[in-house]
Amino acid sequence: DVIANYTAFQDLRLAIERPRAQRGPRRPAGTEPLERSPSGSAGSAARARATRDPLRIVVIYPDLLGTYGDTGNGLVLYNRARWRGIDAELVNLQSDARLLLSGDIYVIGGGEDGPQVRAAAQLREQNFHRVGDGSAVVFGVCAGYQILGNQFPGADSSIQRGVGLLDVTTERSNSPRAVGELAGVVTVPGWEERLGTLTGFENHASHTTLGAGVDALMEVRAGVGNGTSRSDGAVNGRIIGSYLHGPALARNPALADLLLEIATGERLEPIDDHEEMALREERLAHLGIPR
Repeated sequence: DVIANYTAFQDLRLAIERPRAQRGPRRPAGTEPLERSPSGSAGSAARARATRDPLRIVVIYPDLLGTYGDTGNGLVLYNRARWRGIDAELVNLQSDARLLLSGDIYVIGGGEDGPQVRAAAQLREQNFHRVGDGSAVVFGVCAGYQILGNQFPGADSSIQRGVGLLDVTTERSNSPRAVGELAGVVTVPGWEERLGTLTGFENHASHTTLGAGVDALMEVRAGVGNGTSRSDGAVNGRIIGSYLHGPALARNPALADLLLEIATGERLEPIDDHEEMALREERLAHLGIPR
């Protein structure tokens, strides 16, 4: 009998499908994941990064912002890099640790009001806004998305300051809480054909208004998203926010690969994503949305 969470599922499936004679000794929990080969050779990508430092993927405060499983976004990025032979490092940065400003990709997840306020205060204090001046990619979900903006509501609806990496403002909504599946068609110039439709779920009680300096990530076809103009998320260069839980990068591997390509400056070779595609098709079919 096997029980596993979604972000562990792919490595587990690969271990089960390998012939027993090739499995070798049982691996202790937390050791390196099994490699999954691209449909082509990963040699070129591995050689291209041979003289570079490992790709550093930083999960911001999973002890505060890990309510909805968004910590899995870091694991998805780490595995999809390693499956292609890219040397990568996954850092789960707890809230009592000093902020690392040397990451290549930062992911920030969802959480409840109190932990969100605490996380935002610490990120402001430790100058997280400085990552926007460099080449780092930042992907924030729900509370993480709101923190990346200018302001968001606290538990008592008081105005809390974000870190200002996205020109968005979040306020408490008078509408019913947005809970359920969220999907939409990507509208960011240059990303539309590659990413197509994104799928996930949402759980929030706010609406987010976009300023002039950002593009919406997608046009909502199911769910609420930003709650304004039938859009979800915001994008400003390498800074991306969204209300998509899932984890979003497990449900949308093309988005994960896009973030990796932006961070590495390399075109990634495709890998076998038939399991991920089956999940996407099932979710979109359930919503009656063409993929």
